Amino acid sequence: MKSIKIMLLALAFLGTLVTVEAQRTVVRVYPKYGTVVTTIKKPRVVVHNKTNFYFADGVWYKPKGNKFVVCAAPVGIKVRHLPRGRKVVRINGRKFYKYKGVWYKKSGRHYVVVTV
Repeated sequence: MKSIKIMLLALAFLGTLVTVEAQRTVVRVYPKYGTVVTTIKKPRVVVHNKTNFYFADGVWYKPKGNKFVVCAAPVGIKVRHLPRGRKVVRINGRKFYKYKGVWYKKSGRHYVVVTV
């Protein structure tokens, strides 16, 4: 009888731990292309072909008045840092980085958007 109580107590404790850990999980939802937003948290301004693009948390934006529109990453644009969560992929012995459907290639100190 004592061992059953101890086992039930251990199961209840483990269940509590699992529940607490599940509550810490963060789910990020990335906006679709064409979505208009009014503010961006900590954006980096990247100039490409005389056009300003904003890069924040792996999402690319173009300015539209005083708002921003989610857009596809322009091929050839360079960024200094990629967001956490990027995947390293080797294709034909070449190293690429993928994040949210955008492919990057390391070029010196920068990462360049490429098509694969």
